[in-house]
Amino acid sequence: MNETEQIIRTEYSDLMQKSYIDYAMSVIVARALPDVRDGLKPVQRRTLYDMYELGTRYDKPYRKCARIVGDTMGKYHPHGDSSIYGALVVMAQDFKMGMPLVDGHGNFGSIEGDGAAAMRYTEARLQKVTQEAYLSDLDKDVVDFGPNFDETEKEPLVLPVRVPNLLVNGAEGIAVGMATSIPPHNLAEVIEGVKAYMKNPDINTEQMMKYISGPDFPTGGIVVNKDELLQIYSTGTGKVKIRGKVEIEEGKGGKDKIVITEIPYTMIGANIGKFLNDVYNLVETRKTTDITDISNQSSKEGIRIVIELKKGADPVQICNLLYKKTKLEDTFGVNMLAVADGKPETMGLIPVIRHHVDFQYQLATRKYNTLLTKELEKKEVQEGLIKACDVIDLIIEILRGSKNVKEAKSCLVSGETGNIKFKSEKSRKEAAKLHFTEKQASAILEMRLYKLIGLEIEALMKDHEETLKNIEKYESILGSRAVMAKVIIKELDAIKKAYGQERKTVIENGKEIVLEEPKMEEMDVVFLMDRFGYARIIDVAVYERNKEAADSENRYVITCKNTDKIGIFTNKGQMHLLKVADLPYGKFRDKGQPIDNMSNYDSSVENVIFVASLEEMSGEKMMFATKTGMLKLVAGSEFNVAKRTTAATKLNGEDEVVKIAFYREEQHLVLHTKKGMFLRIEANVIPEKKKGAVGVRGIRLGPEDELEHVHLLLPGESKTVKLAEKELELSRLRVGSRDTKGVKHT
Repeated sequence: MNETEQIIRTEYSDLMQKSYIDYAMSVIVARALPDVRDGLKPVQRRTLYDMYELGTRYDKPYRKCARIVGDTMGKYHPHGDSSIYGALVVMAQDFKMGMPLVDGHGNFGSIEGDGAAAMRYTEARLQKVTQEAYLSDLDKDVVDFGPNFDETEKEPLVLPVRVPNLLVNGAEGIAVGMATSIPPHNLAEVIEGVKAYMKNPDINTEQMMKYISGPDFPTGGIVVNKDELLQIYSTGTGKVKIRGKVEIEEGKGGKDKIVITEIPYTMIGANIGKFLNDVYNLVETRKTTDITDISNQSSKEGIRIVIELKKGADPVQICNLLYKKTKLEDTFGVNMLAVADGKPETMGLIPVIRHHVDFQYQLATRKYNTLLTKELEKKEVQEGLIKACDVIDLIIEILRGSKNVKEAKSCLVSGETGNIKFKSEKSRKEAAKLHFTEKQASAILEMRLYKLIGLEIEALMKDHEETLKNIEKYESILGSRAVMAKVIIKELDAIKKAYGQERKTVIENGKEIVLEEPKMEEMDVVFLMDRFGYARIIDVAVYERNKEAADSENRYVITCKNTDKIGIFTNKGQMHLLKVADLPYGKFRDKGQPIDNMSNYDSSVENVIFVASLEEMSGEKMMFATKTGMLKLVAGSEFNVAKRTTAATKLNGEDEVVKIAFYREEQHLVLHTKKGMFLRIEANVIPEKKKGAVGVRGIRLGPEDELEHVHLLLPGESKTVKLAEKELELSRLRVGSRDTKGVKHT
C-alpha cells in the first residue's frame, strides 16, 4: 500500500445519511426552490441569462429554442434539455405566469393542456419587461458572479430583478421533504406594497393587504375566502378557495345556458378535460337530469364552456352542483417557501417584501458605487484635458522634444525635463511644474488634434459639468438611504406605468354553497353483474322484456330499490358496498362499469362469492362456510353499515370463504371436500354468531383436505354431482352429524 494512502473506516449508514442530506440540500437550494431575491429557480435564471448573453433582446429577431436550450445546457445547466425547455415554455405561457418573461413564437402549448411543439420548431426572445426589470445593470457589478459547473464560464448567482418576482409570478416546486406553492399576484399591487413597506418598514400584514389584496391568477376566477387571506399571508401557508366565473345566458324557448368564462387556476391543462368528463358523469349517474349538453367553445379570445339546460331548470342550483361536485370550485394550497440567505424558509407576505427591499438597496448601492467610480475617473480625465488645453503649446513642445512616449509621459506626470529638448529655458521651467496624473497623461497623449477646436473644447466643458452633477447625484444617493429609496420608488413607478395591468381575479367572501340534494324518487330497478365483474342497473320493464337474455348472460340478477346498496361478498371475507344510485343506468345492451372502479374490490386478489342488496339481507340470516370447514349463521342486519368495506367474517390464517347463502331452516347442506368426502347435515344445526366470529366446525377434514363445495338441498329436491366415474344423487346421502368426517365418494 502506498505510504500516502489512508483508509478511513466509517459506518455505512452514517455515510449514506450524509450523502443523502447533501443530495437533499442540493435539490432544495440549487434546483427546486426559488431564491427570495429574484424569485427564480436556477434553471430559469440560467435560461434568462443565456438569452441575454445570446442577444435575444425584445427588439431583435427570434432565435430557435433549440439554440437557447443547447447553449444553456452547455454553459450553465447540465441537467438535460427537457428541464430547460420546460422552464422556457412555462416562462412564455401567459396563462401560467402572472407576467410572462419570454416572448415565444410558435406553438407553446395551450390552456387546455396541449404540449408545446418540439424545441426545433419554436423560437423565443426576451420580453421587454424582462430586459428592463430583470436583466438591466448586469454590466454595473450589481450582483456576484460565480463559476459554472466546469469553471469555464461565469454566471450570476442571482439576477438584478427590480420587482418582487416571487410574488408577481409565483412559484411551484417539489424538493426533498418540502415543496413550494406560491400564487401569482398583480404587478401594480405588489409595487404599491413595496413602496408602502419602504415608507413604513413597521407595516403589518393587515395594512399591507390594503395594497396587495390577494392572488391575481392569469386565468381570472374568483377567490371566495377573503377573510382567510390574512392568516395565509401572515403565516405563508393555507388554502385559497377559487371558483370559475359563471354567466347565465337565456337561450331559445326558455332553455338557459350556463357559460363558464373564467376557470380556476388549478383547472388549466388536463383538468379542463376532466371537468367536462365530471359534468358528463353527473348526467350519467343521474345526479342531475337538467343538463342536456356541454361543449367547450374556448378559443384564443378566451375560455367559453357552455352547459345547456332543460327548459325550466334552475341554473343557480345547477351552478351549485358544479361547484360542489366538480373542480369549478377548487383550492390552491399556499406554501410560501423560498431560499433566503442560503436556507429554505417559509415566509409570510411581509418577510418576502422585506427580503426584496433589502436586495433592492444592495443592488442600488452597488450600481451607484460603480457609476460613481466611473464618473470620478471621467472627472479626473476631463480635468486633465481641460488643464492641457490651457498649456497646449507647452505640451506640443514637450512632445516634439521627447525621444519617446515614456519621456513625454514622465514629464507630464512628474515634471522630468532632463532628456527633452525645449525651445527656451522658460519652457523647461514651465514643464518642470507639470503634475498630471497617470490617467490624465495617458488621455493627453491619446488626444486627437481636432479636440482643440473651439466647439470641441466647449463640449468638453459641458461634459465636465455633467460629470460633476452626476458625481453629486450619486454621492447624494449613496450618502442617504432616504434619497436612495426615492430613486428605487421612481424606478418602480416607471415599471408600474409601463407594465402594470388591471386585476383579473376578483377577491370576495363568497357564500357557502348549499346544495339541495333532490330527493330521489324511489323505484324498483334490476341490478345486473356479469361474470367479468361489470355491473349496471336497468328498469324492471326493460328486464322483463329481456329476462331470458339477462338471466343467461349475467352471474347476478337482483331486483332492488334505486335507494338501496348492494353488498359484494368476497372469498377474502370482505364485504364491499355499492350505492345503487352510483351504478350506470341505461339500456339493456350497455356494458356497465367494473365494480373495481366503483368500490374497494380488487379483482386481482379476491373473488366474488355472493351478492345481495342490503334490503334483501335485512330480514334474513346469512350462512357462511369456509375452506377449513367452519360454519356459522349471521344476522343480515349486521351488514347494514356505512363503511364502503367491512369484514364480513373472521378468517384464521390462510382460510377463505367458500360459500355464502341465505339461511332456510328446512334446508340441508352437503359439504363436499377436495378429496371426495361428502357430509349431509341439517341447516338448523349451524349456530348463529356475530360477523366477527370464526364459527364452528362443520366437517372434520383429513390431512391436506379442504372444503371445496357446499350444495344446498330443499325437501324433495333432487340434485346430482358429477364425479370421475359416476354421478352422485345428493338427496340419497344419509343425514349425518355436524363435525364428523362424512363418507368418501369418488
